[in-house]
Amino acid sequence: QVQLIESGGGLVQAGGSLTISCAASGRAFSSVAMAWFRQAPGKEREFVAFISWIERSTYYADSVQGRFAISRDNTKNMLYLQMNTLKPEDTAVYYCAARWGNTFYPKEDGYNYWGQGTQVTVSS
Repeated sequence: QVQLIESGGGLVQAGGSLTISCAASGRAFSSVAMAWFRQAPGKEREFVAFISWIERSTYYADSVQGRFAISRDNTKNMLYLQMNTLKPEDTAVYYCAARWGNTFYPKEDGYNYWGQGTQVTVSS
């Protein structure tokens, strides 16, 4: 089993930057693909970014492409999401997730493990 804990959320001004993290525990961390999802009040949870475990290939939702960067450090069992040029519409609870395998998958039903989420609020 993989346990995920997010941290680093907070309040930032529009146009600012923030990096959130996800600490993972488990022997097979390097064998799982990782992703970030987010959920705003009254909205469905949506895919944000993905990174594979072997090639570290990345994929992003159109809404964050060019502004966000996902990365992972398998030695430290950490997942990161660097968020730049933040917009008020980025306000949401951000969740990290993991799935077995190495294939890109942007839907939450394909992920086996989830963190509890960290709140990111962007003021205008």
